[in-house]
Amino acid sequence: MDASGAQEYDRMQDLKDFDKTEAGVKGLVDSGLQKIPKIFVRPAEELAEDLKHKRAQIEVPVIDLGGLEKADRHKQIVEEVRTASETWGFFQVVNHGISLNVLDEMLDGIQKFNEQGVEEKKKYYTRDKIKRVRFHCNFDLFKSRTASWRDTLQISFSDPDQNDSDELPALCRKSTVEYSKHVRELGNILFGLLSEALGLKPEQLGNMDCSEGQFLSCHYYPACPEPELTLGTAKHSDPGFLTILLQNQINGLQIFFQNQWIDVQPIRGALLINIGDLLQLVSNGKFRSIKHRVVANRLGPRISVACFFSGPINMDKVFYGPIEELISEENPPIYKEVMLSDFMMKFSSAGLDENFLVNYFKV
Repeated sequence: MDASGAQEYDRMQDLKDFDKTEAGVKGLVDSGLQKIPKIFVRPAEELAEDLKHKRAQIEVPVIDLGGLEKADRHKQIVEEVRTASETWGFFQVVNHGISLNVLDEMLDGIQKFNEQGVEEKKKYYTRDKIKRVRFHCNFDLFKSRTASWRDTLQISFSDPDQNDSDELPALCRKSTVEYSKHVRELGNILFGLLSEALGLKPEQLGNMDCSEGQFLSCHYYPACPEPELTLGTAKHSDPGFLTILLQNQINGLQIFFQNQWIDVQPIRGALLINIGDLLQLVSNGKFRSIKHRVVANRLGPRISVACFFSGPINMDKVFYGPIEELISEENPPIYKEVMLSDFMMKFSSAGLDENFLVNYFKV
């Protein structure tokens, strides 16, 4: 009790009680609640700040990868990738070589996993970062200022010694293994295009192991009874090199561009690509890692699958800094060389909404 006799709010206890259920946000929705718990409600000053920013209906660039093998078309695609990466840090790709069937089955598998009985999902509920398969609600639940309205299934495809698909949940096992193979191939193609867009040899970023460290974050955003009070994912930038995002047709993703929030309209069959903090660092700021978020929605579920490429898993001996070929007297390094493990530790030591890693490593 405080001096007035009112009960003090114990946020940490509420977080622990919620986490102990191991049922996530979906469990809250299934209980029939009409008001969201206090741990999900954003501070009043944050909600007020949001009202100051304009909302714009500008379309994120869409790049058609069709005809990539033809010299003229290839050159045009590289130029489109360069412009989008320098200006937006985001672009959608179509004709990327992954069939609609593979995409739909991936989304369907994640929906089935989340909508099965809670006892089955609890088998995977953990905050142990060593585990290859982790189901949880908010990886930063105990560090963030506000909990976000989503549940997540994370699956690592980084370690070749962890290629046993039996570890994966049965309902999404086949579709996830299939999708991960296709998205890895697409990642390699994109790193080639990004290398060329930087004026480097196509294999440069691949030779730097930028396409390693592949893992999937599969998000499930249930319908929210009070979406104006919370977020599906807090404002952040991605720490790795590159993210490939698959999403269903329910809106929610926004990027912060020219001091305004831009709604990213999902295109059926398209994949959304965004530059990560590490790619901004090694490109010496030429490519941009842009802050983005997911708003909560009265409609649901919104489902997305983010494939992150975060560099080699043996992080302790790996350093990244601005690429030598991009540095000159006129263009000196604006970032320090950093050890990958330090970079990622910085990310995991704070709430998602407090991170914009490249700021910490400026010269």
